[in-house]
Amino acid sequence: MSSFIEHFRFAQIGWLLLLLPALLVLVLRRGRGSEAAVVFPNLSVLVSLGKRVRRTAGGIGLPLALLALITAILAMARPVWRNEYQSRTASGIDIMIAFDVSLSMDIDDFIDEGERVKRIDVAKMVVDDFIRRRPDDRMGLVAFAGRPRDASPITLDHKWLRNALNELRLNDQSDRGTIKEQGTAIGSALSAAATRLDARDAKSKIIVLITDGASNSGKISPLEAAEYAKTLGIKIYTIAIGTKEGRVDRSIMRFPYQEFDLPTLKKIASLTGAEHYWAQDVEALKKSFTTIDQLEKTDAQSYTVIEDTELFPWFLAVTLLTALTAAAVLSLNPPPAP
Repeated sequence: MSSFIEHFRFAQIGWLLLLLPALLVLVLRRGRGSEAAVVFPNLSVLVSLGKRVRRTAGGIGLPLALLALITAILAMARPVWRNEYQSRTASGIDIMIAFDVSLSMDIDDFIDEGERVKRIDVAKMVVDDFIRRRPDDRMGLVAFAGRPRDASPITLDHKWLRNALNELRLNDQSDRGTIKEQGTAIGSALSAAATRLDARDAKSKIIVLITDGASNSGKISPLEAAEYAKTLGIKIYTIAIGTKEGRVDRSIMRFPYQEFDLPTLKKIASLTGAEHYWAQDVEALKKSFTTIDQLEKTDAQSYTVIEDTELFPWFLAVTLLTALTAAAVLSLNPPPAP
């Protein structure tokens, strides 16, 4: 019943006003006629005066004719089964996220709700929220450690993108990570992301780089990759993630040290006309993405698509059937003459 109320409509509802005179005919027909002019004390006298009056024609034919009239009025009001769809156009902003999955992202120097949390888990959470807030942007994902790897193509299917983000894994002793080669190839990751964006026809293209280290791998330096992105009209927002005290485990590095290269990250952002952020806690990381969200405004348009399935042919069919039936009944069994 709720589905019927949601979808059934009359496209030209004004024609339903004709139901008022139609119902008036029905009311008048049910009214009492004039009293008999001659009163007979005994009806047995009339038996010999004629045949039995047949009331079947008037009792069936006229209601059928009235039903035909009502269904004809309903047909003129154009009953439809309406489905409404929300559609939208993409904003024209293409975004590539370059996500660091080097071993240092395993450091648990973030505090979330009173518990220590690893850098990669915090970064995933915040990036996932960033994707969710921008449903009209085409986005892609490049993961990198010692080399870059496409984790998701540029797409509007954000469910696919968020699944790809969730499946990113750091490498372990069994080589089950997203990228086996260790290191931090920032330049190669930026170059790969810029190449993906260059193949797109978008009015605005940006890269969001999330890393907790300095570039120490790859065949291209971060600044060379930034210059390349600049020539393509791509802005690179850089986000350094991690605290000053954060260090990798000694099982990975005998003399662990903080390897942020903040000057290079700032230079990458300034070269391409973007901004640099250093997130040392969860709130700062969230604020970084909120700022990017505000700087890169979308101009997507949404509109409603209405699809009507016409139902008036069914009402016309009922009208014709009842009208023909009424005509047949009245012609074969006419009501008695007054």
